[in-house]
Order: sequence, then structure tokens, then C-alpha cells
Amino acid sequence: MKTFIPKEQEITRAWHLVDAAGRPAGRLAVEVANLLRGRGKPMYTPHVDTGDFVVVINAARVRFTGSKEEQKLYWRYTGFRGGRKTMTAAEVRAKRPQHIVEHAVKGMLPRNHLSRTMLKRLKVYAGSEHPHTAQKPVAAGKA
Repeated sequence: MKTFIPKEQEITRAWHLVDAAGRPAGRLAVEVANLLRGRGKPMYTPHVDTGDFVVVINAARVRFTGSKEEQKLYWRYTGFRGGRKTMTAAEVRAKRPQHIVEHAVKGMLPRNHLSRTMLKRLKVYAGSEHPHTAQKPVAAGKA
């Protein structure tokens, strides 16, 4: 029996629309990461990019369980000594709410070159409006 490896011409990429309103950030990130990797497709291969495009709307209304809103910390490094800047989840939500979903999905993807190409197909918007209506995204997941 031969091993099937999909070719680039054989891969069809669909557009999925995921509504993040009221959904826990981690569970949402698992679903979006699986769509980006193509895990639900029969031709899925871990080392081949078979994933789809994903549009996430209402990222500002994503939910945290427990007291993570005040306790969870997001940090970045400026490049200078002592330049680590930390922000709570509430501060990140006020400043740039789509970063919460992007950061969670990035953590669910493998750490390699393939994940960087997958993240380019992730489109996250804080509100319910998005400019991808021409692509006719299909609603995915739980509403």
C-alpha cells in the first residue's frame, strides 16, 4: 500500500467563519487551530499544509473562565535589558482584543515554518463586521 501525500494543486481551501462571542478562549483556539491545520480533512498530513482560511469575528467578546481576566498575563520583550512589559488580559482586551485570539491560536499550532504560513490564513476581527463576504465563509463550530 502506498502512502498518499497531497500535492499543492489537489488542496482546496475553504473559508470558515467562527463567532467567538461568549466562548472560552482556549476551546475556541483548539477549534480554529484544527481548521487552520486541516485536521478534519481526509487528506490531512502533519507535514503538509492542507488547512483552510478562518475568519474569527467578535474577538472582543471572547470569554475567560475563573479569574483569568485579572490574573492572566501577556508579556512582550522590547529587546533592551529589563525591557519585559506585562499586561493583564483585561488590559489587552481594552487595547487590542483580537490579540487574545491570535495569541491563543498561535500557541496551539506547531512551532515550525508551517505554522507561520497557517497564521497568515487566520483573520481576526474585534467586532462582527469583516471584509471577507466575497469569499462566502461558511459558519463553523458552535454558535
